[in-house]
Amino acid sequence: MKKSIIICMVGAAVLMSSCRIYKSYERPDDLVTDGLYRDPVSATDTLNAVAGPTFGDVPWREVFTDSQLQALIEQALENNADIRSAQLTIEQAQAALMSARLAYLPSLAFNPQGTYNHAMSTDVWTYSVPVAASWQVDLFGQLLNPNRKAKVTYEQAQYYEQAVKANIIAAVANMYYTLLMLDRQLEISTETAGLMQRTVETMEAMFEAGLANSAAVEQSRTNYSQVVASLSSIKQTIRETENSLCLILNVPGQEIPRTTFDSQQLPTNFETGVPVQMLSNRPDVKAAEMSLAACYYDTNSARAAFYPQLTISGQEAWTNNLGQVVNPGKFMTTLMAGITQPLFARGKLIAGLKAAKANEEKAKLTFQTTLLKAGNEVSNALYKYQMNTEKSESRKVQVASAKKASEDTADLFQLGTSSYLEVLSAQSSYLSAQLAEVTDTYDRMQAVISLYTALGGGKN
Repeated sequence: MKKSIIICMVGAAVLMSSCRIYKSYERPDDLVTDGLYRDPVSATDTLNAVAGPTFGDVPWREVFTDSQLQALIEQALENNADIRSAQLTIEQAQAALMSARLAYLPSLAFNPQGTYNHAMSTDVWTYSVPVAASWQVDLFGQLLNPNRKAKVTYEQAQYYEQAVKANIIAAVANMYYTLLMLDRQLEISTETAGLMQRTVETMEAMFEAGLANSAAVEQSRTNYSQVVASLSSIKQTIRETENSLCLILNVPGQEIPRTTFDSQQLPTNFETGVPVQMLSNRPDVKAAEMSLAACYYDTNSARAAFYPQLTISGQEAWTNNLGQVVNPGKFMTTLMAGITQPLFARGKLIAGLKAAKANEEKAKLTFQTTLLKAGNEVSNALYKYQMNTEKSESRKVQVASAKKASEDTADLFQLGTSSYLEVLSAQSSYLSAQLAEVTDTYDRMQAVISLYTALGGGKN
């Protein structure tokens, strides 16, 4: 008989150990993790797919080497309200995790009581000073799964903080480089305005000498005024960008100290890694997976609710109320064990399990979407950098040719062998080429930032 009981107990233990309610979360096998971004290997030497650390593993100070930019990033990471909010979320998750772990320990209660009765001219005092303890035995994962959920929720909060930091670093860098680009455009436009002003003065002198007509003079003034007007627009954009950056820094609007556009040096050799490694770098991907894991444990908890709960409780009391004897005081010990099995709540439990399964499936879809989005961001950043690198080579030739054409046309105009319209066209082409070259360089800077963020960059 005893042998049969032991065999049944062992069989039940094996059966329950194979049940899902005891299993830890594992990433689903049917997720798309291959080919998350297109063309991982470039034909050039600048973009490489590797199986080791990727560009996203590089500390942000090694990517953004400008001292002024580093100071701004550090200020943002220290003062930004979103980061503080993320830190508070971590503290909340940490408190919940501690509460879940403490649930394994017995609960203690101290409940002293006293009674006075007066009957038939007799005073009777009874008292009891009990200490009660209650402990739930976690046979079917009713405590295990909430504890695991609290742990992954805590990890999710940490990953969320990392994602917030990465986004803030990228935002500060983008706005800083935007300011440098605008400074450079303002410098080019100011130089062009000075050149056009001298052209206006030349045309006015030629008009007075009878060598040019009034239409040419007015046209030169029009083009000069147009460039001067663009200076105001650039200055306004600079002011607005500074104010936006100050908002991220959590300080009042003010002038932002910065260096120059041409002095920037960003990495030119990137190791992007393979898609599965991107999973271990992107904090938003990690957070999405931890959300799926939390839903997985919610489903396990809903399954565990179908099984009975075993609770052991005991009480140790100093009392003088032992049956009919009220004196003297003595210790009294009580030990109980109880099993609670749901009987008439099956419909409610089934509904709860269905809801938990639906939430788990939704979290899985969100995780898959996050993976695909991450892959698209890497693909876009890689391709943008490649295209702007190719474009910059052609743009250098265009700027050099436009500069020479402008200078040669101006010399020919002084000799009287070129018309003013040719001079104007050459000057406009040179200005456009210079501004376009600045924009191309800025776009390449943005591509580097996007790629760094897409690969999970932002580490200390």
